[in-house]
Amino acid sequence: MILLSGLLVIVWGEAALCLGPDGSFTFNRDIQHYAVATNTVYVATDDTLYQLSHDLTLVQRVTQRGVLKGEMFHRVSETDFSDATFTINVLLPFVENDTLISCGAIDKECGHCEILKLMDISSLQHSESFQVGSLDHSSASVAVLVKVEKNPTKTDTFILTAIEQSPKQKERAENCSTNLATVQLQNAEENQNGGIFSLNENQGVPSIKSIDKVEFVEFVDGFQISSTMYLLSNVRSADTSNRIRLIWLEGKGSKTLTLKSLRGATLRVSEAGGHRLVASSVIPGAQPVLWSGVFSADVGRTNTELLVFDISPDFTGKANTDPDFYSGSRESSAPEPKTLRPKAVLFRHSNMTSVLAVRHNTWVVFFIGTGDGQLIKLSVDKDYHTSCPTVLFRADDDRQVFPKIQLDPIDRNYVYVPVRNQMKRVPVSKCNTYRDVKECWSAQDPQCVWCGSKDSCTFEDDCVDSDWLSIPEDYQEKMVSHRVAKEPTGQITLNVQTHLTAGQTARSNFACQFSARSSAIHCTSGPAPMFPQCTCILPNGTLPEEVFVKIRLGTMQLSERLTLTKCSDIAGPPTSVLCRQCFKAGCDWSKNKCSWANGVRNDSVCKRMVSGTKFSTPEISSIDPGVVSFYGRNHAVLYGRNLSDVTRVRIQAHTECKPQESPVWNNMGTSLMFHIPTADSKGVVKVCALLPDGSCHGSSNITYQSSPSCSNIVPNSTWLSGKRKLTIIGSHLDFVEGVTQSHAPQEVRLPENRSYQNLIFETVAAVNAQGPFPSTVFLKVGNKTLPCTPTITFYPEPKFISFKSILVGDDVRITIEKKADKLEMNETELSIWGVEGGHHYPCIMTAKERHKETETFSCEIQVTQVAEFQILMIKYGDKMVKLQNKPPFQFIWVLLVLLLISCIIIISEYKKSS
Repeated sequence: MILLSGLLVIVWGEAALCLGPDGSFTFNRDIQHYAVATNTVYVATDDTLYQLSHDLTLVQRVTQRGVLKGEMFHRVSETDFSDATFTINVLLPFVENDTLISCGAIDKECGHCEILKLMDISSLQHSESFQVGSLDHSSASVAVLVKVEKNPTKTDTFILTAIEQSPKQKERAENCSTNLATVQLQNAEENQNGGIFSLNENQGVPSIKSIDKVEFVEFVDGFQISSTMYLLSNVRSADTSNRIRLIWLEGKGSKTLTLKSLRGATLRVSEAGGHRLVASSVIPGAQPVLWSGVFSADVGRTNTELLVFDISPDFTGKANTDPDFYSGSRESSAPEPKTLRPKAVLFRHSNMTSVLAVRHNTWVVFFIGTGDGQLIKLSVDKDYHTSCPTVLFRADDDRQVFPKIQLDPIDRNYVYVPVRNQMKRVPVSKCNTYRDVKECWSAQDPQCVWCGSKDSCTFEDDCVDSDWLSIPEDYQEKMVSHRVAKEPTGQITLNVQTHLTAGQTARSNFACQFSARSSAIHCTSGPAPMFPQCTCILPNGTLPEEVFVKIRLGTMQLSERLTLTKCSDIAGPPTSVLCRQCFKAGCDWSKNKCSWANGVRNDSVCKRMVSGTKFSTPEISSIDPGVVSFYGRNHAVLYGRNLSDVTRVRIQAHTECKPQESPVWNNMGTSLMFHIPTADSKGVVKVCALLPDGSCHGSSNITYQSSPSCSNIVPNSTWLSGKRKLTIIGSHLDFVEGVTQSHAPQEVRLPENRSYQNLIFETVAAVNAQGPFPSTVFLKVGNKTLPCTPTITFYPEPKFISFKSILVGDDVRITIEKKADKLEMNETELSIWGVEGGHHYPCIMTAKERHKETETFSCEIQVTQVAEFQILMIKYGDKMVKLQNKPPFQFIWVLLVLLLISCIIIISEYKKSS
């Protein structure tokens, strides 16, 4: 092994160049790999390694370009000639050893590794041409540091590598003369037996291989909990569909014993099978070992779901008898592995690409990245009930979120989200956007509390020495609920329940005050208020229509208005509408009627009942448009049957979220119009037609996608009179409803011939203006106006100088001379007619030539009896120009001579006569 040193290209203090105002860091190229340790984030692009502080301030960067000398790779200066590039595919911060292990490939071919100082990547400790992990950053491979207990007093750290098995990977391994197996343990320190990166052990080179029938193995994740190592992969054989495999390894004794402890299980998402594992995250906590995975049911990952499994290790069976993998020698037959089934399906969304799970008290919070550039937050209670998902970050375009999301180890209120060539540090919550205590609670975010001293919604860590309150340990729809019960004595008891968690001071100082609209209510004797509940026994058995409750929690106060109704007064045919009204009044529904509260509340019975509607049941056949940007769409049309009684259109993203409702107009019975509202997230939402009784019928989908964007405008100029057709180039331009310009924002142009990537519109005239001057183009999408980044320039009108016409066979060829300018007018923008005897003869454009001072356009008038034209009519945009041919100079001179001769003759005749 040779320790190499070279010239490092180090750039210090460039934060101002790359750190954006939103806390993101932009790199020169796309992110290929990244790792987080202590106060540092390491990011590798194709040719550069960056060291950033935890808040993404640049510390330094090192270029990975150099020259090859034998088997040695020397870094050279950026200004020198570079023959090779070291591409990093493995980044492992070894904190206990104060080193950063960096491995990959030279020119994307053969393996190379470097050991750098953990807090100073410019300090090269060791360099070696050796393969660790995959040679390709796009492969489905895993490399992770693990610990193996040698004896009760000694533990070794190794690199556990699990390399994708495919024909492509095998071919590259042969070219580089490497003999890496599917799963191996490599030394992470120089002082280990065999030296750093060594695979050897006393008994040889221990490894795990896949059986011959396995064609593909894609490793998705690997990690260690206590002494157990976990590997998760997609396995496909020639005769079977994809299988999702889990491997357990017990890290004890030696490399050989660890790899031979192999036991496995199969994760079965559904009986149909065929799912693939896309992303993975352990759920923190003690036993059992809970794990979350994103699974795809199709190759395009358009149909993905987030599931929870219990993957607690099972070492009771015989080791090294897996049907897909083996260590050392393989037995002739292997039993079917244990099958694990999901404990819960948490979330379904299109194109999920990554997931991170963190625990907050009794809640588990998931951060989910998507292929269309979103970071979604999902909170799940201990019973796997999910709250309404929120979008923490949303890219305007469809940039895919990196497969791994990680938490900031210094400030756990942030997560790192890599998106193409940017590393974003995104807050884990939007606490500060919630304006009052009810909004803060309704967000159902366990990481937010309402802080009494700050009188604002904030992170719990930021509310120090103060009263605070937050959501309870389980999902609840209301912050305050009530129930009414009638005792046999005739007394009516009003029970008010707060669904909160609160700090100790707030809980110990808990009280309730009841009042009616005009006066206080003096509750008769009853239990004293005790968090989270207070009770009022109403005097004389009377039930006011409205009761106001003031709830005190420490220094904080909540106010709630309760609408009360005698349960027996809620009567009528048993319908879902009547059932919901019963529960809303604090009563119970039993034996198909509303009764006083008694026993456990179960309002789910209402969902199973008929609506009781007296209207014709609406049916939805289609919605136009059915695909919009997340800014929504004005004037959408819903088609169907029995729509006459529909009052609103309801849009529901997730069942846990409050739906949006849009009023309707122009209701023709078979069609109606409505506005599609904006959405927080991209994805598919459900649509139904709402009737006056509150029931909703029919089912259809609307898909929200990214917003339109502009990358170019061609041509990028126009004349002052406007009406020039310009083409906007970009993405999602089919969502654009109108185009405006900064010099005339009130003038809206409807787009022409729009598609996903192109949109044509006509420019607005610049009245009483003189060019040149710039103008910004804006796209109207729903109720949002988006600027195009490239501006256009208004120039003076084009000036046509003269024309010539000559007879060519039966046709007349006309050549028009125009003054050169910056408009870059082409022949398709001109319409020309030759005028003679009151008739207009169309001239078909044939060519354009550009000269230094002028431009010439050529056209032909076919089959005409006119040999030469003296007048042309030229139209561009909405402007018509008349161009009249001037007589040639020689012709004018002849006329003058003839006139002079005529004058002489006249004078001579006059003299003769006189």
